[in-house]
Amino acid sequence: MKAEHVSLLVCPRTKRPLELKQPCVMEGARVREGALVEPVSGARYPIVGFIPRFVPQENYARSFGFEWNAHARTQYDEVSGFAVSRERFEKETQWGSDLRGQTVLEVGSGSGRFTRHALATGAIVVSFDYSSAVEANYRSNGAHENLLLVQASVFDMPFRPGTFDKAFCFGVLQHTPDPRRAFMAIVEQLKPGGAIASDVYPKDIKHCLLSPKYLVRLFTRRRDPERLYRGVRRYVDFMWPLARLLRRIPRIGPSLNWGLLVADYSRELPGAPDATLKEWAYLDTFDILSPRYDKPQTLRTFRSWHREAGLVDIDVRRGYNGIEGRGRKPGGDSGLQIGA
Repeated sequence: MKAEHVSLLVCPRTKRPLELKQPCVMEGARVREGALVEPVSGARYPIVGFIPRFVPQENYARSFGFEWNAHARTQYDEVSGFAVSRERFEKETQWGSDLRGQTVLEVGSGSGRFTRHALATGAIVVSFDYSSAVEANYRSNGAHENLLLVQASVFDMPFRPGTFDKAFCFGVLQHTPDPRRAFMAIVEQLKPGGAIASDVYPKDIKHCLLSPKYLVRLFTRRRDPERLYRGVRRYVDFMWPLARLLRRIPRIGPSLNWGLLVADYSRELPGAPDATLKEWAYLDTFDILSPRYDKPQTLRTFRSWHREAGLVDIDVRRGYNGIEGRGRKPGGDSGLQIGA
């Protein structure tokens, strides 16, 4: 982190300002190792590897930390050769490509594939993840002048409420212990006029009752991530010859593979090399089986959260990740910049 970014942070418990404790280890203008201190309570938060840490390293998102460090670059557009991350960010947020003068909050960064596209808008991006995935994100995006990256919890964010012009949360809400509470906590971070874009897995017959993943996950979600990942790779390797054949079946081929718990992105990555499709299969099959929490929601419930949060211009519909939602906090001027 840059020393000047301390002004964007507060103690997650008291919401009082933090100070950078001296001495600290600098690398250019960035703090590599050190600590942030809340002077009144004495609460102390370490800075490790350029990243302020507000949560324990061991937590319920451990599998995601393993996943995104193992596949730190798999889903980056420049690696896959497909603009799926950029297109999803642009279409799901609908914020346009120029956010200069605004400050954007990313909740649950994973490896940082959306962080990159948020930064491309010219906004100041404050991004966090509960897991050690922040380290993968820092390796890819940490040198960007407009990025503040921290490890934190959505339920105890180290920011002042009412700070951000915009916030997005992709692929995360259903993997928290309380998705509704997490959504409300994000809305609280928006200034008047601020906009939120988020998504959830759908709760319906097709994705829940007819999918074997929720049954299989009863036996996999508490397994050691490294052991589970090795098992997933062996399973995908064993099933891959069949998966290649099934995906040739018109219309239903890829869906059959998903039903067999082999993630098949041949529709999303048409013409991709076999090695690329297999790498995505390793990643997403593990992603299917490993989360501690997976709480899908109905479209009606997700829309009700937006109304309950007092948002306006609500747009909740079927889309990316199952159900996507957008809304805006009433009042204010969402184009104003906060200090960095």
